[in-house]
Amino acid sequence: MTMTQQQVFECAKQGKLWAGNLIAGHPEQQNKLENRTPIDNSVIGFIADGDANDINAAVQVARNTFNQGEWRGLSPQERKVVMLKWAHLIEKHSEELAALDCIDAGKPITECLNTDLPATIDTFYWYAEAIDKLFGKIAPTSHQELGLIVHEPIGVVGAVLPWNFPAQMFAWKVAPALAVGNSVIVKPAELTSLSAYRMVELAYEAGVPKGALSLVCGLGEKVGEALGRHHDVDVVSFTGSTEVGRLFLKYSAESNLKEIVLECGGKSPQVVFEDANIEAAIPHIMAAAFWNMSENCSCGSRLIVHESIKKTLLEKLAVAVKEWKVGDPRHADISIGPMVEQAHFEKVKSFLDSTLKEGGKLIAGGKVHHELGAGWYIEPTIFDEVTPEMSLFKHEVFGPILAVTSFKTDDEAVALANNTQYGLAASFYSQNIHRAMQIAQRINAGTVSVNGFSEGNITTPFGGFRQSGFGGKDNGLEAFEQYTQTKVIWFIHQ
Repeated sequence: MTMTQQQVFECAKQGKLWAGNLIAGHPEQQNKLENRTPIDNSVIGFIADGDANDINAAVQVARNTFNQGEWRGLSPQERKVVMLKWAHLIEKHSEELAALDCIDAGKPITECLNTDLPATIDTFYWYAEAIDKLFGKIAPTSHQELGLIVHEPIGVVGAVLPWNFPAQMFAWKVAPALAVGNSVIVKPAELTSLSAYRMVELAYEAGVPKGALSLVCGLGEKVGEALGRHHDVDVVSFTGSTEVGRLFLKYSAESNLKEIVLECGGKSPQVVFEDANIEAAIPHIMAAAFWNMSENCSCGSRLIVHESIKKTLLEKLAVAVKEWKVGDPRHADISIGPMVEQAHFEKVKSFLDSTLKEGGKLIAGGKVHHELGAGWYIEPTIFDEVTPEMSLFKHEVFGPILAVTSFKTDDEAVALANNTQYGLAASFYSQNIHRAMQIAQRINAGTVSVNGFSEGNITTPFGGFRQSGFGGKDNGLEAFEQYTQTKVIWFIHQ
């Protein structure tokens, strides 16, 4: 059975939405956590309050399934059939999944329907089709020897998901990890577990063995840490804050030295040179700065503008920002929903005050919308005269506040762009192809887009440098690398 978005919203209103643990042969967790929507802070249901016992059970069944070959023992073509069926079911239930992410995370329903779920579906189809197109190698040897280089599934994978793109991040991690034959344990963010729960149910319906895919809901300090410290987990792929990423490195060091794949924070620059096509750049600048309420690791939160065009650009941005309507994300005309929870709202709100105190000049926005009810709404805000010493320039806000800084020379622009502990993404605008080639190589970021805002697509690897993470990439064929291990098989002719 699939639900329409209105049916999902009605279930939420009645407090009937549920996300429990899904662990083969393990009884349901009886302890529960309230699940509140950031739209109005009302209780929309409950999630399981998982613990270390649940993780132990999930790891045991995952390891047994892996060792017995119930999933990894299938041929790539056989796994492909199941993965394609799963992708089809997700597509069939896309309206329901979009509504779950909207109510759970406060994401605009239009974005969920038109961006998040199409990207989620594409990811599953793409990795399903890629499974049987991965080849090993034969090493150059003498006639008396044969060297095979093969790539095998790594074993038990922990996928720890963020709350900002629940369905899409599920796809980015689970699709490649499961496709190559691993057993996967999913730990969704406690704030946004609903779509993950539903997609695992659909996986079982498609024919994925229950032991090959488990879901454990709950708090990070209980479930996430137990997963990170477990001695029989081979790799943990994590998307989230840099601070929590450091914890997973610690958990690995203090347990079995499991591989850790990190996609963490960002403070991405948008550089606008004096020869930029300003009219064409504006919608991209706005999307980079404010898409998904700026709750996005690759958010272009630092706008670095040539001094000769800054006045003109800011005047146009002050007009453009008015088109980003703040309100209830269940309505189709809304661009900006609430911050995901009160603690995050308070953190973002604090930057409004601190930036003014530190000398920033308010150009647009700056208001908290209390009139929208009990949710946590902040309108898109632009500050000019932000210097590298200011908090807004240095720290990841993860909320709709854009910092504007000016420059005079190309060297200064590059220095400002690279003046960050992060290195996830960047974008810049120039009509000079020679400048574009040079600047793209000089900016220190995992994805650099020219004359537009983009993270690439499913075919291109996504991940950053420095404190934005390391250990592997999401998307592209490169994603398979973190979920496989390379083995050499050496034959000696006798």
